[in-house]
Amino acid sequence: MSVEEFLRQRAVDVAVSGSYSLPRWYDCEGKLRSFACRTKRVSPFRMIVDVPVVGKVGERVTSYFQDFGEFQCTISATLKAGFLMELDMTRARRAWMSEKLTWLEKKQKDASVRELRRDARFVPQVSHTVLTLADGSAHSCFIIDVSTAGVAVSSEFDPPVGTPLAVGACAGRVIRKFAHGFAVKFAERQSRDDLVRLIVRSSQPA
Repeated sequence: MSVEEFLRQRAVDVAVSGSYSLPRWYDCEGKLRSFACRTKRVSPFRMIVDVPVVGKVGERVTSYFQDFGEFQCTISATLKAGFLMELDMTRARRAWMSEKLTWLEKKQKDASVRELRRDARFVPQVSHTVLTLADGSAHSCFIIDVSTAGVAVSSEFDPPVGTPLAVGACAGRVIRKFAHGFAVKFAERQSRDDLVRLIVRSSQPA
């Protein structure tokens, strides 16, 4: 199915964090790499996800989402920074998925839900930005979440702990690696009001 066809179908626009692996991506130890991702539009049959590494049409993907669980999927269409996945599941799980999406849609419309901590980590509306290294080289990355003190990202680029770099216009250093990416601590704590503008850059490296 094409992205245009899916956009005409009944589905829920919802951002749910997750992770995925592609069949041809391995780390230096020969282990299958996993990357962070986030849903944009979901139905009980398929979903569009924002990703740091775009797979190829026809590839099998293993994915996991905190609100949905694990899926085996097939990429049916690609976007500049994402892809459309066809979900393989039983009829019973599709029925559960439909109920879950209905609940998430209602939760999104609940005006009583508010962020309680000003310095809590949050997910910016723009999912992608640029990492710039000390030598001037640039790498695209996917923003998992961000706070005034630092940011978690997922990228094809895999720097060692201690690497100095800038995420957008925010200078910092890699302080921790985890399963789907790495954490960068900013050299200076940023203002929450300026953070998204500073961290998100529209230009992507070629």
